[in-house]
Amino acid sequence: MKILAIGANGVIGQATVRLLQQEHDVIAVGHSKGALTVDIESTESIHNLFKQVGTVDAIISMAGNGEMGDLETMPESGFLNVLHNKVMGQVNLVRIGLAHLSKGGSITLTSGQAANILMPNTAAIAMGVAAIDAFVATAALELPANKRINAVSPSMVKETMDQWGIDSSTGIPASDVARYYQASILGSANGETFDAIKTP
Repeated sequence: MKILAIGANGVIGQATVRLLQQEHDVIAVGHSKGALTVDIESTESIHNLFKQVGTVDAIISMAGNGEMGDLETMPESGFLNVLHNKVMGQVNLVRIGLAHLSKGGSITLTSGQAANILMPNTAAIAMGVAAIDAFVATAALELPANKRINAVSPSMVKETMDQWGIDSSTGIPASDVARYYQASILGSANGETFDAIKTP
């Protein structure tokens, strides 16, 4: 299977690429470094990426920025960053990528648990992840040629918590999150959000 993995340089991205490379041809795409890069906020950049890779059997997006901040003091730009990057960036990956996805292929986006596990200073992120989950559920009703779309919704990742210097005992290892992307690709689910909150 030929899999396009966008956001391959992040903690989750690296773990997912390592897992899928064991059995599949994985094309790793970063934001600013690597053999292939893409700016998901630019439809031109997305089009150029697909011109280079051609038809694929699966697309995974592990990209998308989120911003934390107090509701009253975070500038409008923080909310717009989430909307333009995490939401519309991934939406446009789907809209453009569908034409380059083989019959029966799948797309897996990334949302997150901020809309389910509520915390202060995460309103912008929660808004974005809820939008992705809703988009996936409804877009699945319209996909042609037996194509599928799902989302993976990770909770806090252990390695990221370690990097931040906070207690990571409740975090999920990135290698475990990777198995949810694998399940989305290899399974038959369509329109579902995989809650990556524990070892699968």
